[in-house]
Amino acid sequence: MTSSHPRPIPCQWFSWLAAVLDRRTAPRLALLFLGAVLARGRRTVTSWIRAAKLGDEFQSCYTAVAAAGKETDSIAARLVIAAVKPLLAGVSRLTLALDDTPTNRYGPHVQGAGVHHNPTPGPAGSPHVYGHVFVVLGLLATHPAWGVVALPPLSRLSLRAKDLPAIDPRHRPEFRTKLVLAVELLRWAKLWLGLLGKPLWVVADGAYAKADFLKPAQSLGMTVVSRLRKDSALYSVPGPRPIGRRGRPRTYGEHRIDLAKRAGQRRGWSTGVFDLYGEKVEKRYKTFLATWRPAGGAIRVVLVDEPTGWRAFFCTDVDASVADILGAVAARFSLEKDQADYTSSNRWWEPSTSQYYRHRGAA
Repeated sequence: MTSSHPRPIPCQWFSWLAAVLDRRTAPRLALLFLGAVLARGRRTVTSWIRAAKLGDEFQSCYTAVAAAGKETDSIAARLVIAAVKPLLAGVSRLTLALDDTPTNRYGPHVQGAGVHHNPTPGPAGSPHVYGHVFVVLGLLATHPAWGVVALPPLSRLSLRAKDLPAIDPRHRPEFRTKLVLAVELLRWAKLWLGLLGKPLWVVADGAYAKADFLKPAQSLGMTVVSRLRKDSALYSVPGPRPIGRRGRPRTYGEHRIDLAKRAGQRRGWSTGVFDLYGEKVEKRYKTFLATWRPAGGAIRVVLVDEPTGWRAFFCTDVDASVADILGAVAARFSLEKDQADYTSSNRWWEPSTSQYYRHRGAA
């Protein structure tokens, strides 16, 4: 017969995170955190229970995980409060990164799982993967020995519209696009990280360079850095309003900017040395101001000449330097590496796994 009395708490950090739950459930969740770190094999709650030696209390453990799923935002807030403060020394701004990545799942009856494009198939990997897709928010921090590392405190489970009918109506969540989920994560970050009084930058890949994401991010006072499509409809910056003309000043210029022509022109290129991926790298670049409707106004555009061809990036802060923009783009790679390590490793634990149980326990 199992006991309902709490067990000794194994770790101060785990107890701090689990304290959001009821006093009877929190110690068990703290032990499951320990089990998640020590577990081997498939990344399932069952493996956590086995590693934590809680096999006699498996029903209570699943209840604790479901309860943690409902309090994911609060647990992540505690993690951020404890982790960010030591990183503020000498930091002028906080940089966030967004990424969406599939995670492998096994079994034909996994709730919410589907077939997704595999971004990292490898030499012998399949172009598709069966599992879940999470939109992950990461806090980028610089370590003196390891360089830029990504600390992912929170994520959201992304479900395709075609996969929703397979979920029981009692547990079926509403359909939300990845852009909507990303904006939810930014609002959460603004609530907790905005209290620190530091400017917030967000760097994401080109899939998030759309009005549904850019405009809400700017309304939150965040600066966005992302990749720009080569066929983006850019326009010139409008000049000053003529004297005597009434009405609001123009937001967008009259002349269309062709990025391919700008990149093909030999004049205007500059050379600079930037700190990218932990080393000094020399790059040829062009930078100029433009207006873009998805961003709601002016942006800073940076064209980079790479061996495989030119690439375009942008920043919603027109006063941002080229070093800041390219540095943010390179720093985002650390979050992608974290997700690749999680996908390929059997020991890495993703804190957002409880987001899946949040949907199961939402009824």
